[in-house]
Amino acid sequence: MSIFNLDILERELSLAKSVAITGHIRPDGDCIGSCTALYQYLMDCRNELGLEQIDIYLEPFGQEFNILSATDIVRHSYDYNDTYDVLITLDCSSLDRLGHATKYFKSAKRTICIDHHITNNYFADVNHVVADASSTCEVIYNLLDYNRITKEIAQSLYLGIIHDTGIFRHTSTSDKTMEIAASLIRKGIDFTKLIDETFTQKTYAQMQILGRALFESVLLMDGKIIASSINLDTMKFYGVTHTDLDGIIDQLRTAKGTEVAIFVYETEDGDNKVSLRSNGLVNVSKIAHFFGGGGHVKAAGFSIKGTANDAIASIIPHIEEQFNSEQEIPNP
Repeated sequence: MSIFNLDILERELSLAKSVAITGHIRPDGDCIGSCTALYQYLMDCRNELGLEQIDIYLEPFGQEFNILSATDIVRHSYDYNDTYDVLITLDCSSLDRLGHATKYFKSAKRTICIDHHITNNYFADVNHVVADASSTCEVIYNLLDYNRITKEIAQSLYLGIIHDTGIFRHTSTSDKTMEIAASLIRKGIDFTKLIDETFTQKTYAQMQILGRALFESVLLMDGKIIASSINLDTMKFYGVTHTDLDGIIDQLRTAKGTEVAIFVYETEDGDNKVSLRSNGLVNVSKIAHFFGGGGHVKAAGFSIKGTANDAIASIIPHIEEQFNSEQEIPNP
């Protein structure tokens, strides 16, 4: 990890007139929170930095995230022909994870990557990767001037933290994470509303698809693995999109006695998106990296062609290999 702080970030931006902010495909709470937080912070500093244009590019996400300020200005289309002086990627571990935003990355004069994934391959001109941080929002928080963090920015940062820590349940949560959360609460945010409306509450259709995924799940390797999948036809039947599938993998992981949860869903282009969760004995980031994906020790994912059953079958040998090593992975 290179030395990086707010002064260096501002220095990188001081010669720029236009900045784009983007994150990974199928953005989650941490990605959306970090992008909207940094956008609002830079907008507040734009005159000091001499910035004339700041844009966010993200794929469409669930309406529940509209509780955050600045989501209304996010560009969900990649038809804009803008070229930027600086492009900042957030919560993205590799260039291929940028999706259609890759064209803005390649045309930018300068690129910056801010992330917390241990599988990050340092693909930008400037890379700031804090692998032991709970979330990219935690990394962003530590870069900003606390006195300039508004209530709206605090909401974005808090939301990202709660989503990537599973409301502080995941082992990536540290004492520093809790201290940061407390400092954001002091900004006057309605943290219970943020948790309820973006993490806890589900639409009826989301509850139905969750129930379908749980009902059709199977146990493998003598109960050490729980796996489930959803195809496009099923998603169309319930009237849901991939954004409605958030949380299914974490529910699968709670099955008592299991060590690894696998959830596979079919994407519009015919590929399969695979999510992996570990309860302590398997490093799923290692598996995801093998298949061209990334993530964390206990939470990772990748995309793969073929059927869902083929995807699950291809993962099992990698899990078996780690089980055979009989070595518990360290907390991330």
